[in-house]
Amino acid sequence: MLNKFSEEDFLVFRNPLVSGRHSPAGIGGLLLAGVAFQAFFLRLEYFVKDFSSYPYKENIFIIHFCLSCIIVTLSVLFAVSPVYMRAQRLQYFISILSIQNIGGVSIYILALLALGADVTSASALLLKFTSITLAGGILVFLLTCIRLYFLIQNGKFRKGSSKNKQRTRLEKQTRLYLPIVVIGSTGLVFIMEYIMRNFNVAGIDTIIMVTLMIAIFYTMLFVLPEQLVILYCKYRFDSFNYEQNGQLKPIRDQAGNIVDENVEEDISYKELYEEMEDWEKN
Repeated sequence: MLNKFSEEDFLVFRNPLVSGRHSPAGIGGLLLAGVAFQAFFLRLEYFVKDFSSYPYKENIFIIHFCLSCIIVTLSVLFAVSPVYMRAQRLQYFISILSIQNIGGVSIYILALLALGADVTSASALLLKFTSITLAGGILVFLLTCIRLYFLIQNGKFRKGSSKNKQRTRLEKQTRLYLPIVVIGSTGLVFIMEYIMRNFNVAGIDTIIMVTLMIAIFYTMLFVLPEQLVILYCKYRFDSFNYEQNGQLKPIRDQAGNIVDENVEEDISYKELYEEMEDWEKN
C-alpha cells in the first residue's frame, strides 16, 4: 500500500535519524535499558498474580515470560556494536518489540492482574472486560493507521511541508491529533464507567490505576504505526540507514547524486519568510 509513495513522502520520518536519537548506538543503549525495565515488570507481574483472581493468570504469565526472555536475549545481542551495525534494520525491529512489550503488553497484563486482585469470583466479567479493552486497542491502532496513511498521501511528511514550519506546527498538530484524543478519552471514560458498574471494586484508586494503565497501553498502540512506517522506510530507502562509521547515509536522487538537504531547508525558510512579509503587508 505504501509502495506508491516516493522517498520524498517520508522524509519527515527521517528527522529522528538525523538528530541521532534513532542511531544504532542510541538504540543499543535503549535496548540495554529495556532489559532492566523488562525484568522489573516481570517481577511485578509475578508478585501481583499471586493476589489476583484473573483466570488463566499462570498461563498468561508463563507465555509472556518466555516471549520476554527471547526479546531480552535479542536486545542484549543487538546492543553490541559489531552486530547492530551489520543488521540495523533488524535492530530497529527488535527495539519496537522491546518498547511495545514493556510499555504495552506488560502494562496491560498488570492492569488485568490488578483488577483481578481487587475483584473476586468474577471470571466471566474479567474476560469480557479484556475483550472490550482489546477491541478498543485494535480500534485505536486501525484509526491511527488510517490517519497516518492519509497524512502521507496528502504530503504532510514531505520536507518543507506545512507540518515542518515552526509558525503553524503546534496548531496543525493539535488539529490532527484532536479526533484521536477525543475518541481515546471517550473510550477511557467508558472503561471507568464499565468497571464501576460491573465490578465490586474496593476503592477508586484501583479504578484510576487500571484506567491509567490501559491509557498507556493505548498510547503505545497509537505510536506503533509510526514505528512500523520508519521500519518500512529503513528496508526500502538506503538513506534511513547508517554507514559503518556511524554517519547517516545521504539522500540521493534517481541518478544517484547526493541531494543537499541544507538547500531544501533554506528553501523552506525562504518560503516562510515570504509568507511573513505578505502577512505584514496585508
